[in-house]
Parts: sequence; structure tokens; C-alpha cells
Amino acid sequence: MLRANGVTKRYGDAVALDALTLQVQLGEVVCLLGANGAGKTTTIHLFLGLLAPDVGEVRVDGVDPSRDPERARKHVAYISESVALYPELTGLENQALFDALAGRKRSRAEHLAALEWAGLSPADATRRVSGYSKGMRQKVGLAIAFAKDARALLLDEPMSGLDPQAAAEFGAHLRRLKSEGRAILMTTHDIFRAQETATRIGIMRAGRLIETVDPARVDAKEIERIYLRHMRDAPQVAHAAPPSEEHA
Repeated sequence: MLRANGVTKRYGDAVALDALTLQVQLGEVVCLLGANGAGKTTTIHLFLGLLAPDVGEVRVDGVDPSRDPERARKHVAYISESVALYPELTGLENQALFDALAGRKRSRAEHLAALEWAGLSPADATRRVSGYSKGMRQKVGLAIAFAKDARALLLDEPMSGLDPQAAAEFGAHLRRLKSEGRAILMTTHDIFRAQETATRIGIMRAGRLIETVDPARVDAKEIERIYLRHMRDAPQVAHAAPPSEEHA
């Protein structure tokens, strides 16, 4: 569903991605771990068609997102670290607005059901977003993504800043989406949630995918040990990241 083959992306003289090869099949959750500037957000942006590779190819269900972004984005839903919502509107009104912008028509009951599926109560759904916690905003973002009925989800640090309960709920939703056959690519710093949620975990460093870990075979403590070993052994080289990846 999501495929990058030998992808290299440069920003000037610095390499953001170096010969990245990665696949995410339907029914998989692939989590990317890595320090700031490792290339995680660049990878997400390539699948969204916001960037084009300098070398190699990127495909979303067979579509090149850099050449035909509109067609490719029909297959994907995206959730960022900070979901952009209209604060003066309620969660329900935001859901209805994004649905309308996408050309979909759903009833109030359907909107409420999607928000409730994402863990937002009907009472909270009718409150203004300006009074929401970050976890509540992420739930609205998840409901909007779910309503799109996309086969693939691109998630860029979606659990960053969530409290433990909200992060656990978000992870449960991801496992449910995986069981429904969605393809999910998620960047994260949360090793515990990655081990709990992922089908595969990729460790990135300086634009390269340096190791892939099967979380069914190792626990979170061992994944942390592997990750820290790679970070400790990292060469001290200059590396660039796009501005939006500063906190990825």
C-alpha cells in the first residue's frame, strides 16, 4: 500500500534520506523511531506528495504522490503532532466541516458516532475546541481521518504530549484500524507504544533505515537497548531536516 524504493532526498548539500527502502502492507502498523532530524517527517511528507524524491520512487497504492498528489491523497489520511482545528467551532462542527470540504455528506448522528468511536463523548463533542486538551483534539483528528475511510494512515508523532491514558486509548484505536486492514505508518519517540502497537519497528538514523525490529519477538526494554546502541554509535556528521521536522 505504501512503498518507498531506494529513496534519497537532499536539502542543499545535506542528505535528509539516504537510499530508504520501506513497505507498509494493508493490516500493518509500521513505526519509525529516530532522533530529531533522522528523516522520519521527510518520509511522511514524501508519501503525502509534499516532497519529491531526488532518487528512487515513492508509491501510494501504485500512485506516484509527487506527480499525482490529489489521486494519491484519496488513499491516505494524515494526522500530525498537533491537529489543526477551528477553535471557535465544536468538535462536532469541525468534523462536519472537514467532511463537507472533502465532499462527503453525513448526518449529525454519523458525525457523533465517528467522534464517539474515537473516544470523544457526545457532551465533549458539542463543546468548543478552544477548551479541549491535546488528547481530545487528537481524538477529533482521528475521527476526521476515520471518516475519510482511507486505506492508509500517515501519523506524524500523533501521541506526542498525550497523557498515559490518552496515549493508551490512541494505541487501542490503531490496533483496531490494523485489524480492519488499514496500512499505518507512524513516527514516534514512544518505544513502549511502538512495541505495543506495531507490526514492525524501523530505527532511523541520519536518513537511513538502519534496523527493523519485530516487536513480537522482543520487549520494549530490548527495543530501547537496540535503539540506544544505534544512537550511541551514530557518526557525528552534518544532517539537514526540513523546518517542519524540527520537533519530530
